[in-house]
Amino acid sequence: MKTAIVTGASAGIGRAVAEKLLASGWTVGLIARRAELLEDIADRHEGAAFALPADVTDEHAVEAAFKGFMDETGRLDCLFNNAGVFVPAALIDEMPVADWTRAVDVNLTGMFLCARQAFGIMRHQDPRGGRIINNGSVSAYVPREGAAPYTATKHAITGLTRQLALDGRAFDVACGQIDIGNAMTDLLEGIVEAAQARGEVPPPSMDVSHVAESVLAMAELPLSANVLFQTIMATKMPFVGRG
Repeated sequence: MKTAIVTGASAGIGRAVAEKLLASGWTVGLIARRAELLEDIADRHEGAAFALPADVTDEHAVEAAFKGFMDETGRLDCLFNNAGVFVPAALIDEMPVADWTRAVDVNLTGMFLCARQAFGIMRHQDPRGGRIINNGSVSAYVPREGAAPYTATKHAITGLTRQLALDGRAFDVACGQIDIGNAMTDLLEGIVEAAQARGEVPPPSMDVSHVAESVLAMAELPLSANVLFQTIMATKMPFVGRG
């Protein structure tokens, strides 16, 4: 039995990855704040999916969620560390400090807390080891306008990934990062619709299923191999080149 926890599993990329893992025979713990959406997934995959409602910024809630999953399965092979937020765009001097704090709490501290739990479980279980896959972003390399909190936290996740990959060597814990550009989720659909309403060309996008397939490929590698960084993006995104 292969086991995984997916954070931010109630919608978007997290839900697509959770569904892909379940379809591929994995047992999956589902972490997000919206319990009813997690229960919907768990009800359709009875015995293979477990709803673990929790706020990833709450240390004790995260600990309880991971413990609940271990009580059910006895093992954790993979964490897809995915939960994140994008606060309203603004120039830094016009941005509420509360927006900065929220982004740091979810995108950085939340991912730290989940990685902390997974790392501890993986290095002490028997047989030891496992894999942590952090959801970075193309914003971990190239910013977009008005996005200081998101850009800064995603750059920080790159550092966390490297540190976990280094510290995990002695314990057979692999860590990698997937950097995603414009997967079509409910959030991006809203951006596309807004652009169309303004008469603008919407941003290039790709189906979210391709992200799920890429995460699955990383997850199913043997622990002797690791994708440290992977970028998957809509082909026509203005991520490379001039302009």
